[in-house]
Amino acid sequence: MSDDLSAAAAAQPDAFEAHRRYLGSVAYRLLGSFSDAEDVLQEAWLRWRGTDRSAVADPRAFLTTVVTRLCYDQLGSARARREAYFGEWLPEPAVSYQDSPASPAELAELGESVSLAVLAVLEQLTPAERAAFVLHDVFAVGFDEIAASLDRSPDAARQLASRARRRVKDGGRRATADPAEHRQAVTAFAAASTRGDIEGLLAVLDPDVVWHSDGGGVVSAGARPVLGADKVSRLVAGLVAKWFLPGMSLVPALVNDEPGLLVQDADGRPGGVLAFTVADGRITEAFVVVNPEKLTRVADAAGTPTDL
Repeated sequence: MSDDLSAAAAAQPDAFEAHRRYLGSVAYRLLGSFSDAEDVLQEAWLRWRGTDRSAVADPRAFLTTVVTRLCYDQLGSARARREAYFGEWLPEPAVSYQDSPASPAELAELGESVSLAVLAVLEQLTPAERAAFVLHDVFAVGFDEIAASLDRSPDAARQLASRARRRVKDGGRRATADPAEHRQAVTAFAAASTRGDIEGLLAVLDPDVVWHSDGGGVVSAGARPVLGADKVSRLVAGLVAKWFLPGMSLVPALVNDEPGLLVQDADGRPGGVLAFTVADGRITEAFVVVNPEKLTRVADAAGTPTDL
């Protein structure tokens, strides 16, 4: 038995690196911020380094618990910071350019897709609800393991996930699961926007569309959501007329695995990311992140973002 434990211990020193991408995905979904997720991973690595690994039967489960507890602790202070944030706080977008389905191995590492819209709704949950929802519904972690991470019973963890699921459903805008319809609406929005075509924008915007923007007090952005197709269409046309300079472009991109847009200047530098929810062929909600601190991981259209 001791030989088996020694062999297991010898195989575990690199377990953190082996699971780093998965752990980073968990932390990002729990916190909505890559920089906060990086801080959690650094602390988790330090704790892993000081752990007696011979006593760890399942490194992935152990590290998931460590990361979850660290994120849980951060969520309370993060909420206080976000309440003092200038204007609307939106999650940091994850931008990629390869429109291909994830493989089973990638899903195990990255979890099910979570749109920027859903990440925004998760901000309304308690830390325990968010952790239970993300671990179970996104990463298929069992309730026994979730219970251990949250110091709750499995039944309590199940109830947390169920309550979170209802709140996510109730708090989200109408959306379609059809990627082709989603992409078509985004393409129409981009074409109408760059032309300053208000009629074209009205045709692709839901009458009750909601426009969210996050400039963080660094870049000009609305302090509150803008409601209604008429107001949003005029806002977009005005923004394009004022800020969309010669050489700038709207580049199709996947934003949290859904069709979205990247604003690029003439040199290919990112100036903003747009994500959307779409239903019945029209945009029901738009999320615009222009805070430069949240664009540091966005690569140009020829590249890919850096993993955690």
